[in-house]
Amino acid sequence: MRKIDRDANRFKQIVRGKIKSDLRKYITHGEMIGKSGGEFVSIPLPQIELPEFRYGSKNRGGVGQGPGDVGTPIGRSGDGEPGQGAGEAPGQHILEVELTMDDLAQILGEELALPRIEPKGRANIIEEKDKYTGIRQTGPESLRHFKRTYKKALKRQIASNTYDPRDPLVIPIREDKLYRSWNPISMPQFNAVVLYLMDVSGSMTDDQKEIVRTEAFWIDAWLKSQYDGVTTRYIIHDAVAREVDEHTFYHTRESGGTRISSAYALANKIIEESHSPLDWNIYILHFSDGDNWGEDNRQCIGLLRDQLLPRCNLFCYGQVESPYGSGEFYRELEEAFDEAPNLALSEIRNKEGIYDSIKEFLGRGR
Repeated sequence: MRKIDRDANRFKQIVRGKIKSDLRKYITHGEMIGKSGGEFVSIPLPQIELPEFRYGSKNRGGVGQGPGDVGTPIGRSGDGEPGQGAGEAPGQHILEVELTMDDLAQILGEELALPRIEPKGRANIIEEKDKYTGIRQTGPESLRHFKRTYKKALKRQIASNTYDPRDPLVIPIREDKLYRSWNPISMPQFNAVVLYLMDVSGSMTDDQKEIVRTEAFWIDAWLKSQYDGVTTRYIIHDAVAREVDEHTFYHTRESGGTRISSAYALANKIIEESHSPLDWNIYILHFSDGDNWGEDNRQCIGLLRDQLLPRCNLFCYGQVESPYGSGEFYRELEEAFDEAPNLALSEIRNKEGIYDSIKEFLGRGR
């Protein structure tokens, strides 16, 4: 390995360690969402400096040099005194480091000790991929196997007594050349669909929606690292539910009442029409402030027990604390589903609660 490669690997390890140690801060602030693009995400880090010794000049003071009494401050006079005008010392520099989404998901999994997901059901797509597993005597020069070609030419020259150890020149001829060949291999492609459901009634403020957006970013990063393809669909609801695009999902606010069962019924319809549990790994994440029309709770629990939970890998309900919401729906689910292995509940009081909520949702390995 070249020295530059060792240095690059060392730098990557330092960056990974810094991100892991401050992961809760990055999750809480949500600043990476605006910096993500395609397969890479940009992370702001303070400039990383390696420790080193710095030697002072002779006879310039220091520990154990010059006059002084016990308790005398060490350093140049005037250090730290206010009112000295503009400073001349350099400030802390911020370094932006690019990571792939897979690297980010790996760091998330390591720090939160998330188990890998075992996909259920059969594969949604059987895809043929070319894998270079064979050798043949014809092919393009770009696929020539140099090592095997050299060995074959060397054997031929030794056998024909034309190889001179004092002048070890090996020249392959046409019959010596060998090329890599490929064989088609059928590989199952496990796909997943994530349905995000959110209450957009008047009691859900922009602060609560920002919490949902931040948590969804990290959940998407983890699921996309576990599956070959992830489809994301969005449902908003107040008293009525409808499917929308991502931008509308995070920027809509209604003033009506709340019927959570309308969102559950629409999610169940989407699954029936487009995402059979035999072919898809299904995840439903519902975020609300827990304020629901009282008579609707029974219908919600019925839809969960009879329709959604039997079809889902995981159903997650995150209750985002709001100054206007009652929070009753969380307690209704707790009482109705005491031990459901694929139901995860989380109370998210503020941005600081996102970290623990992600661990609660993804820590089941489903």
